[in-house]
Amino acid sequence: MQPSPDRDATVRTRRRRLLIAAAVVIVAGLAVHLLGNGPVADFSGDALYAVLVYLVIAVVFARAASWAIGAATVVVCTLIELFQLTGLPGAWAEAFWPVRLVLGTGFDARDLIAYAVGAAAATVCDLILTRRSRARRAA
Repeated sequence: MQPSPDRDATVRTRRRRLLIAAAVVIVAGLAVHLLGNGPVADFSGDALYAVLVYLVIAVVFARAASWAIGAATVVVCTLIELFQLTGLPGAWAEAFWPVRLVLGTGFDARDLIAYAVGAAAATVCDLILTRRSRARRAA
């Protein structure tokens, strides 16, 4: 069964909005990384990282439920944080510094809390915006 043209347009619009949001989150995350310092900046940067992961997953799986995207975000972020225990991301970051921004370099259990907060915030925002969009289309 083919999806309806209206549904395809809705998915395209959703993806476009998600990509715009991702660009904004990247700018905000880089600003926090470059300008901030201390525990608040660290927590904010990690939460924004989780928001970006949420947005990437949502772009790829635009029709998925928000709660499923949020759960997948927590899983992906946790796996990336645990991967840091291997030492590979740190070694890779020495050879190519942008790896540090994507994979981090050292495990910190507090990051897991920030990821959960970021994923939850992204999920709630997505739910609210999706409901508003549906209500507008229904009206």
